Amino acid sequence: MKRIINPEKTNWKSVLARPELDQPNLDTVVREVFHQVAEHGDSGVATYVKQFQGFKGSLSVSKEEIEQAKNELAAELKNAIEMAAANIRSFHAAQTDEGMCLDTMEGVHCWRKSKPIQKVGLYIPGGTAPLFSTVLMLGIPAKLAGCEKIIMCTPCDASGNVHPAMLFAADLVGVTQIFKIGGIQAIAAMTLGTETVTAVYKLFGPGNQYVTAAKQFAQKYKVAIDMPAGPSEVMVVADDSAYPEFVAADLLSQAEHGQDSQVVLLTNSELFADLVEDQLKKQLEQLPRKEIAEAAIENSLTIVCKTEDFSELINTYAPEHLILSTEINEKLIEEVVNAGSVFIGNFTPESAGDYASGTNHTLPTNGYARQYSGVSLDSFVKKITYQEITEQGLRNIGPIIECMAEAEQLEAHKQAVSIRLKSLNA
Repeated sequence: MKRIINPEKTNWKSVLARPELDQPNLDTVVREVFHQVAEHGDSGVATYVKQFQGFKGSLSVSKEEIEQAKNELAAELKNAIEMAAANIRSFHAAQTDEGMCLDTMEGVHCWRKSKPIQKVGLYIPGGTAPLFSTVLMLGIPAKLAGCEKIIMCTPCDASGNVHPAMLFAADLVGVTQIFKIGGIQAIAAMTLGTETVTAVYKLFGPGNQYVTAAKQFAQKYKVAIDMPAGPSEVMVVADDSAYPEFVAADLLSQAEHGQDSQVVLLTNSELFADLVEDQLKKQLEQLPRKEIAEAAIENSLTIVCKTEDFSELINTYAPEHLILSTEINEKLIEEVVNAGSVFIGNFTPESAGDYASGTNHTLPTNGYARQYSGVSLDSFVKKITYQEITEQGLRNIGPIIECMAEAEQLEAHKQAVSIRLKSLNA
């Protein structure tokens, strides 16, 4: 990890820049895949599935495959998934908005209600790791919200197999349809619709740069997305009250996501930074995904600075995951306004949020925590406002509307009120 000591504020932006892969042809590739799927539907998708996944066969997951997955999966893992699902369901069910209603003045009744997005698409990565936990994070709030169709796409292997935990989790949360499609072609299929894949109104889920670019391109077709998201990241803020081995483990837990992930250690102690570096070297040797984690560590950095700079540096970076292991955690909680999800104290690993604490792990990356929230129940609903005005209410509010409409020179707006008032007076 690159180490930076007391960087000048004028340099913070460049110091905290995320690593970027050089993908000059990314937009061209995305556009071409969308074009082929639009022109050829299922056969266009199948061509790319064969090219990139090595599979040629039915793209739909059958009921038999789901039942087989249930039988194959170890009881211990099934139990763990069910318990995690219960926590996630509890946390998201508590977010239910019962709506609000208010009389803004006598006879003018206004209210708001949540309505589900009817058709949603979930993209679940499964390339270097089968992220079945993401099925829970997206499928559970979608079901709670009342979405009518929940479409899921995830890549299969060359034999057409999807990890059984993926299928078990999807069945558990009530996914409507599952397809063995990965990458840009999955996003294109859910955006445009094909003979078998239902077109959706909103797309959810993390992915690599190709998937991210495809989701952004999907917006050209009036399909909403959960958020702009890229490679995973974590910032760990630690002082001498933290455990170096814990901090190193947290950094590596994000580094193993992918070579383009970034991890950042923010500390006020060079000695502590040295201890963490030693732990990183030791723990790296024990990881099956060592090469991936090592590559991510090369993109990462340690910043040693004054404690009083912690909050401003955090808010400047706006991390997806923020771990606070300091003696001033409560102060930082109040001062930090830009973070996707916050993990507090020495015994709160980021892994808890990834799997089972109940909070959602689909979070804004690449600095988007400045303006985006992570996925929640609200992500799967729309808020519709309503109003109903009585005769007396129109007498009360009508003259206000007439005055304002006339001032804006919108005579028809004024007339829509005036004609009703005349009727009442008659």
